[in-house]
Amino acid sequence: MKPVQFAYERPGSLDETLRLLAEHAGRARLLAGGQSLGPMLNLRLAAPDMIIDIGRLQELQRVELAEGVLIIGAGVCHADIEDGRVPDVTHGLLGRVASGIGYRAVRNRGTVGGSLAHADPAADWPPVMMALGAELDLRSTRQCRRIAAAALVRGLLTTTLEADEIIETVCIPLAGGGMRWGHYKISAKPGDFADSLAVVVIDRDKGEARAVLAGRSQTPVFLPETAHAVAGIHSWSSDRMPVLSAAMDADLGRLGFSGVLSQHDRAIHFASVARAAREAVTR
Repeated sequence: MKPVQFAYERPGSLDETLRLLAEHAGRARLLAGGQSLGPMLNLRLAAPDMIIDIGRLQELQRVELAEGVLIIGAGVCHADIEDGRVPDVTHGLLGRVASGIGYRAVRNRGTVGGSLAHADPAADWPPVMMALGAELDLRSTRQCRRIAAAALVRGLLTTTLEADEIIETVCIPLAGGGMRWGHYKISAKPGDFADSLAVVVIDRDKGEARAVLAGRSQTPVFLPETAHAVAGIHSWSSDRMPVLSAAMDADLGRLGFSGVLSQHDRAIHFASVARAAREAVTR
């Protein structure tokens, strides 16, 4: 198939982009790397009146360390993180995640902001940013606001972004020296979207522990009981598995997933959580 007919604009500044978004609110789509939007256009899953190409906006390429936070422009591509052009303030987690997204051609064009705004439940960056406690700066002609990364995704391919808003930057707190993380993705083959993806971040210096589970079957969710259980483990052994399983079951029950997930889905989710937990403990 081919896309429906649409107008095309390539603004030269972020202000011009925001003006176009305001004028065509709800009828325009932003094009950054195009790795998600391109196929959706061809399949006519998206049929906007206008495409606004922001792929060359230098304002969205910002990378800066400031006041204990790493600021990453929404237009920064995955390959920039993979290749170390972005400081990794997470002791290696950002680089691990970036290198496992799609294939090199995808990583050369796909952007951090695009991945977050697209809100595919099996995408890599949304659960990772949640686990890191990241925040997002959003802009429109009406306002600038900051939200937690956890507040962005509302459902399948659905976010809390207003029709005239854009993600400008992603703000990631610098990890403490005692921060440990685990990340595990289960997919049909390398580069595929995740059937299950678990991220565990334990920062004992800050007294923080987060575990996030994502995958094709649901949007990213926090697992607080699981995070608490992992934070209490200081050395890994097989007898930790029942404790971890009970904590995860408690989280899934609280979320209403216990009677919804198939035995297979529950098994692969537990496998990804257990492997991420083990990596966080033993790192």
